[in-house]
Amino acid sequence: MLAQFGGILSALLGAAILYYGGQLALAGGSPFYVVMALGLLIAGLQLMRRRQSGLWIYALTLVVSFGWTLYEVGFDKWQWIPRGALIIFLGLLLCLPPVVKGLRDLPARTWKPSFGSGPFVLRAVVAVIVVLGAVSWFIDPVVKSGTLVAATDAGNPDVDPSGVAYPADDWVAYGGTNLGQRYSALKDINTDNVSGLKVAWEHHTGDLRVADEDSGEYTFEATPIKVNDLLYFCTPHNIIQALNPETGELVWSFNPQMERDPQYQHQTCRGVSYSDSSAYTAPADTDPAKAQRTADAVAECPRRIVASSVDARLYTVNADTGELCTSFGDNGYVDLKAQMPNLERATYQQTSSPLVTKDLIILGSAIADNYYENNPSGVIRAYDVRTGDIVWKFDAKKPDDTNPLQPGELYEPNSAVAWTQLSADEGLGMVYVPFGNASPDQVGISRGPIEQEMIDSLAALDIKTGQMIWHFQTAKHDLWDRDIPSQPVLLSLPKGGEEVPAILIPTKIGNVWVLDRRTGEPILPVSEMKVSTETDIPGEELSPVQPMSSVNFTPAPLTEADMWGATPFDQIQCRLDYRSLRYDGNPFTPPTLTGSLVWPGNIGVFNWGSVAVDPVNHWMVATPQYLGYRYQLFPRPAGEFDKRMFSKGGASGESKPGNENLGGPYAVSIKHLRSGLQAPCNAPPWGVRVGVNLTDGTTAWKYRNGTVAGQKFAGVKFPIPFEMGMLAHGGQLTTAGGLAFSGAALDDTIRGYDMKTGAVLWQHHLPAGGQATPMTYRDKSGKQFIVIAAGGHGSLGTTPGDSVIAYALD
Repeated sequence: MLAQFGGILSALLGAAILYYGGQLALAGGSPFYVVMALGLLIAGLQLMRRRQSGLWIYALTLVVSFGWTLYEVGFDKWQWIPRGALIIFLGLLLCLPPVVKGLRDLPARTWKPSFGSGPFVLRAVVAVIVVLGAVSWFIDPVVKSGTLVAATDAGNPDVDPSGVAYPADDWVAYGGTNLGQRYSALKDINTDNVSGLKVAWEHHTGDLRVADEDSGEYTFEATPIKVNDLLYFCTPHNIIQALNPETGELVWSFNPQMERDPQYQHQTCRGVSYSDSSAYTAPADTDPAKAQRTADAVAECPRRIVASSVDARLYTVNADTGELCTSFGDNGYVDLKAQMPNLERATYQQTSSPLVTKDLIILGSAIADNYYENNPSGVIRAYDVRTGDIVWKFDAKKPDDTNPLQPGELYEPNSAVAWTQLSADEGLGMVYVPFGNASPDQVGISRGPIEQEMIDSLAALDIKTGQMIWHFQTAKHDLWDRDIPSQPVLLSLPKGGEEVPAILIPTKIGNVWVLDRRTGEPILPVSEMKVSTETDIPGEELSPVQPMSSVNFTPAPLTEADMWGATPFDQIQCRLDYRSLRYDGNPFTPPTLTGSLVWPGNIGVFNWGSVAVDPVNHWMVATPQYLGYRYQLFPRPAGEFDKRMFSKGGASGESKPGNENLGGPYAVSIKHLRSGLQAPCNAPPWGVRVGVNLTDGTTAWKYRNGTVAGQKFAGVKFPIPFEMGMLAHGGQLTTAGGLAFSGAALDDTIRGYDMKTGAVLWQHHLPAGGQATPMTYRDKSGKQFIVIAAGGHGSLGTTPGDSVIAYALD
């Protein structure tokens, strides 16, 4: 009876795989699932007849299937799952004595070695595959073991060659300093004792999402700063809180009463900045009226926290008391939407920390992607840090005119945006602005020559005047949302026997550009990739080449064999999707009317978390991530550019399954390429951690980063922490103690690992998602702390919360 039941299961599984595998074969995909299905069907029919040949045929099917698996994916155990997990499990059941005893032609001794014995053959095959499966746990084709070598000519361990002191007791800016290195000279916590880290304190902000009032992408991505003997940060509602750095107790809180709107595309505040004017005196040639205004501002707020809000206001508060600096701007606020064209609901926002120099606040903006064809300006503006008066502007659409607008004038509409963190070298007098795309992201038919030159470019501007000194373009004719999403990282690198001031530019495509930050000239080699210019969009002129850096983590081209799933069925579905989409085998497959596979997708290999460096040893650590996306354009009828394609009403940004780009000829659908069980179609790892020697651009080590614990497949949370490699949407911290810290992987865990080898030395489960960047400081007693914001990420589905957690040694 059990033998017949096993036969029914085998036959049903074979019939189901034959149905779906047949579709794949007819679509031009692999025919192997048809072969597997026929083997399962025949084996099942024989078992229903209670013939031992059914087990023999089942064993042969396993052998052929395993051989095919090794041919396609080698010893990657995670790619074995959709190809063999179900049939191995059923094979194990068929090996059991109660099943075997039900066979009519059962041999006298089922364990006797004989190729004529179905039970023996199946048990032997299953045993061999199980042993090979056990061996595969010790083999990972993704992993690269190695060691970063310390620099023999390391410079001053306390001060960068630019003259900026490395953070130690304090952490004075979003990236540690305006160099954006995310590095601390502290080494009290090091590779020898990091395993002893414990929670020192935990603060709850009390700021949580309200479903009907806040965006679905409500995220706590803040990196605190520690300065003025306090720890400062902002919440997703732009509430600034100041904590006692020793105990985590709240000292003061300021709420700017941000205008709430569920249509915000990104509701987050990544950080605040600090300015100390207590010793400031105006130059002798300053206009008397301005000098008096400045003196009044300094008297009111000698030390101030500088912040911007999601609803696009710039403001400062007294760093000691938390009181609004009313002498700044108009009664405490600068309206960043003033003189802004094309303002629509929730389209113009601020999400990143303003960059503060000695005298200026410099900031870009975050403009909603794909809501409207015609957007506000992406203008960069500099304001007096004490009075809030505008000093200069830089618009990528009108780069030569940096004078502030006159009353009644408007900024240039729809110019390229710099939404992420800026960096600066005050010694060279340059601020570095990482620009993204211009709207619409996926259609470039209306772009002018200046736009074509400036989108996806890093611009080096004169800090005092805003005049552009040089720019470097990282992608041409962007149709994929290939923004420069990361804060540039400034450090010095050896070249030709001297230390050269360098800048690193991580991008969504996976390139890490290594340039001389004085001139924009490459330090490490640059090449060009030839790409197709074929498109079905009239008037679109694609670039025939795209630049590539020699330091890059751009994934290898996808093949059908790279499609993944939890079962054969959703893997076949992913293979069918792969076959149905245009894919040119490179990252620059253009969006089409029929659908394109974009790999990597618009979340990028790198995003706002950027990379971290050890500037003394010339090392870089990073957490590249990999997801494929489906892009498809939907043409509107001529003259009906305001017609909705996906919804009849409501917020265009909330439309499903696409974005409207209202006012333009095309709406767009951008979807993560997932199977029916909601597993990514591209095989894991979906995220790795890497260690790079920046002297020559070589990768010393590479590991899967993060586990699948807590991830939902078909709506069910997976409970087992398999280390398959997850997205890490956030940044890393590096220290002179030889450590790197990251809590951004989707398994709600912060990890400390050895920078030299990449080995995890410590980890702690967070109460919520750690999609933020850790920081470190030392308190008055001399104790070093590691701090991270843990509040989750609305779009990525990590656990929501409101924690700021500090770790220290006992």
